[in-house]
Amino acid sequence: MATLNFKHLRYFWIVAKSGSIARAARQLHVTPQTISGQLSEFAATLGVELFRRSGRNLELSDSGRRILAYADDIFSREDALLEVVRDQSRAASSFRLGFADSVSKLIACRLVEPALSLPEPLYLVCREGRLDSLLADLAVHRLDMIIADRPIPAHLSVRGYNHLLGESGMTVFATAALAATLKGEFPACLDGAPLLLPGEDFAIYHRLQQWLGTHELHPRVVGEFDDSAMMKTFGQSGAGLFFAPDVIAEQVCRQYGVIEVGRAEALVEQVYAITTERRLSHPATVAISQAARHELFA
Repeated sequence: MATLNFKHLRYFWIVAKSGSIARAARQLHVTPQTISGQLSEFAATLGVELFRRSGRNLELSDSGRRILAYADDIFSREDALLEVVRDQSRAASSFRLGFADSVSKLIACRLVEPALSLPEPLYLVCREGRLDSLLADLAVHRLDMIIADRPIPAHLSVRGYNHLLGESGMTVFATAALAATLKGEFPACLDGAPLLLPGEDFAIYHRLQQWLGTHELHPRVVGEFDDSAMMKTFGQSGAGLFFAPDVIAEQVCRQYGVIEVGRAEALVEQVYAITTERRLSHPATVAISQAARHELFA
């Protein structure tokens, strides 16, 4: 009883698709004689005629067309199998991170850098959104870790653990032109000045309002922003002053072309890692935590 030689079948399939032995030989990097010999063996094994000569090209016989249909199915399944294997291999080394949209993009990038330098290459999957939505994904294991500016809210029944990565005072920034219009010393110079505020979803929002009230400051609020990068971009245009964490002050000045107006050290922003692990054990979570505590927030 004949058995199927898949090497012969592949040679037949490529010849049928390319239309000639010469083109198939170039594609397979073998000689035309090698392919002709393989096709002859394949036809002899099956006991059917596979091709008919039509000028310089080959035409499939009726048997050849039926065999080609099966070959198409077989090799498409092979491609699907290889894709599944690649996906599983990639998933085994993937790390799925969620970033609350209230976390500075510059801080997020600095936090993740150590995970990308691990000896074992990591495939990073990043998601950004509101904290409650990210926590829902964490609960069903769609995420491995969340970076947020607050711990898990008490009203949400999510099984997770808060790991404080660090905290930073806040700095006020402005373009040099806008800073030149301010009157008096910091923080009194903020009174009546145009100010860009983070949105209410930021943990720092209410602390910032209290800080302004404590210093009896009444700036002219130009707008509120749910995206910290957008707020900085408006600040870059000179629309108003804005607050950002001290730990990224140098980067903010360099990237957005602004200068420091003053530091509000009593106004503190915290950054948390939220995971389903009581103790961090994944190499990526450990790398992020250690670098945050010993470098970024040191």
